Amino acid sequence: MTVHTTIDSPVGPLLLVGEESAEPGGRTALSWLTMAGQKNAPAIRPEWVHRPAAFTDAARQLDAYFAGELTVFDIPFADSGTGSEFRQRIWEELESIPYGTTTTYGEIARRLGVPRAEVRALGAAIGANPVSVVRPCHRVIGADGSLRGYAGGLERKRELLTLEGALQPMLG
Repeated sequence: MTVHTTIDSPVGPLLLVGEESAEPGGRTALSWLTMAGQKNAPAIRPEWVHRPAAFTDAARQLDAYFAGELTVFDIPFADSGTGSEFRQRIWEELESIPYGTTTTYGEIARRLGVPRAEVRALGAAIGANPVSVVRPCHRVIGADGSLRGYAGGLERKRELLTLEGALQPMLG
């Protein structure tokens, strides 16, 4: 059964959508975690059940992350139906980027053996990540160190990288 809830966060409301386990005490597998106004975010469907209790563990982990107390998430993912084999490889690579660090699109391409001609497709796959924050696409930056595309907006990308210590806070 597809369930959803919205939680508050320092980067605004987060929509969590997942597949509830059929097993008693089983964990909800996260299909989507999106920010208000995010590109490619799903609209809540009538057949989805609003069930905040299904996301207690994910909400606890997100609260700890935003408090600076959690650096690695332990949240199962469900198939959101948006991932080709190519996207899945890239998304798995995103999960290996350590907290508090950044990498570039080119470096990911190099590690995965993606030809230079396909780097745009790699960027599109990163942008299509359905579980923002927990699969850290915000840690990918341009080769020149600049912040490049983020479905949740560049200001939120800056906030997340600053929270993790990968960017210095902006003064002024």
